[in-house]
Amino acid sequence: MTNSTILNPIKTFYQSAYKEIWKHIFPEKITLAEIAYLVQATGLKPGDRILDLMCGYGRHSIELARKGFFVTAVDSLNDYVQEIKQKVKDENLLLQIIEADVLQLQLDEEFDLVICMGNSLSIFNYSDTLKIFEKVHSVLKPGGKFIFHSLMITEVVIKNFQEKSWHYVGDYRLLTDSKYLLRPTRIENELIMINREGKTEEQKLVEYVFSFAEIEEMLDLTGFSISEIYSIPGKKSYSFGDPRVYIEAVRN
Repeated sequence: MTNSTILNPIKTFYQSAYKEIWKHIFPEKITLAEIAYLVQATGLKPGDRILDLMCGYGRHSIELARKGFFVTAVDSLNDYVQEIKQKVKDENLLLQIIEADVLQLQLDEEFDLVICMGNSLSIFNYSDTLKIFEKVHSVLKPGGKFIFHSLMITEVVIKNFQEKSWHYVGDYRLLTDSKYLLRPTRIENELIMINREGKTEEQKLVEYVFSFAEIEEMLDLTGFSISEIYSIPGKKSYSFGDPRVYIEAVRN
């Protein structure tokens, strides 16, 4: 089911211009709506502990820390880690930032909620996704929730896949050439990023695609039960063709 020979240049990809493009893909109003949902869906109280995996530039971690939660944020990109550390220092936030590969992460704390947002899980194949789910289970309190966002669910991709697309994002024009491939099921993307001065940068990224049945199987194998699946978090349950999903799973 997996193919470990497919290389995904994650470090290179997220150290490219895409690091800045990413900040414009999810505007602040989406982040704030997601934060409201996370708090409402879990009944969190100030002082509860939250783990934010692959936190990026900390758009969720920082807002949750501002609300009085104890947040541990994890990312492998040093630029993002340093950016978050500066905000923590400036605002004196209850936020611990760890620079680490999520597959190598070792924690001895327990958390009330674990989140993984921004489609971050899509870069992992089946076996690595299982490992991440196992890690989440090991640090999540019984009855605690694991909530993650994805664009790479089969039922989403089938309706929304485009072989070629281009968009203006922030100061960049982004051109994407994508191939939908099998064994393992994945999308291989070639991106061209052009800034206002005409500077061009090219990058590749592999994103793995799993059906709802496969996701549910992986969660079941690692001790979780799905409680909700939304396309608009907390407001609209997923319907076929919706462009995104938020999966809410409970630790058994």
